[in-house]
Amino acid sequence: MFSYLLRRLIVMVPTLLVISFLVFAIIQAPPGDYLSTYIAELQSQGEAVDQQKIDFLRHQYGLDRPFLVQYAVWVGNLVQGDLGYSFEYGMPVNQVVGDRLALTIVVSVATIIFIWVVSFPIGIYSAVRQYSLGDYALTFLGFLGLATPSFLLALVLLYFANVKFGISIGGLMDPSYADAPWSWAKARSVLAHLWVPVIVIGTSGTAGMIRRLRANLLDELQKQYVVTGRAKGLSPTRLLWKYPLRMAINPFIADIGSLLPEVVSGAVIVSVVLSLPTTGPMLLDALRSQDMYLAGSFLMFLALLTVVGMFLSDLALAVLDPRIRLGAAASK
Repeated sequence: MFSYLLRRLIVMVPTLLVISFLVFAIIQAPPGDYLSTYIAELQSQGEAVDQQKIDFLRHQYGLDRPFLVQYAVWVGNLVQGDLGYSFEYGMPVNQVVGDRLALTIVVSVATIIFIWVVSFPIGIYSAVRQYSLGDYALTFLGFLGLATPSFLLALVLLYFANVKFGISIGGLMDPSYADAPWSWAKARSVLAHLWVPVIVIGTSGTAGMIRRLRANLLDELQKQYVVTGRAKGLSPTRLLWKYPLRMAINPFIADIGSLLPEVVSGAVIVSVVLSLPTTGPMLLDALRSQDMYLAGSFLMFLALLTVVGMFLSDLALAVLDPRIRLGAAASK
């Protein structure tokens, strides 16, 4: 088990290096840079452009250096915790993301917990009680969750939360706490507002998880070893939890790797609609304005979430199923 975990950890390093190169190449791919976009905006507004000042800034921030040199400097700074400089905000990226990154993590973790807590029991119930009235009702709700656009659900919940609970529309806290330092009152305000984005972002993921778990468990329940277990007199609950559920949950756990970045990147539109102070809208603006270090830091954050999510899912799968950690040796 230890050697398996060590191999997975070692593989993460070159994986992140390759991803970092691709990320930097992608954010550098569009012609020009942030200063070129800035000059175009000034000229479109009829304002004069000081070319000497632009050349000075381009040299100061290393935008006139070769691609590989810029990449090496960027990666070296990332390893040391320096995310670079945001041209649009005029300050280091570390200061720009600040509370937004923490709030994004809070929303993402709460959404993942919501998806698991809701989808796990419903998926099991729908499989065990196939074609029952409850199965049909939950299946209908699942299709409804998949078909409803997130921004529409966000608008409906915003209206409901404001009318029924008096929660302010938009944002992740009461407007009076927006620029205030962190306190218990501010944390309580975040918790009071949190359920709206969690339900909006998590609904589609919950519906998908229910469908996958139901299908996997139905497939396992029809296999011969389950029939044999029933014939030997095992209680239905013990049989379910000990054998078919452990096999059916493998794809469920494997989705952890993609669930983390999906929750963060898929919440961009919802964050714009709900005016959430998370990283999604900022990433969108950074990509539009070619704020390369800010956009690159966000994309590397998503890549890190993917790699860490894959590691966690592999770890959980290895604990559940020894054949996975033993690999080829177990198959011989």
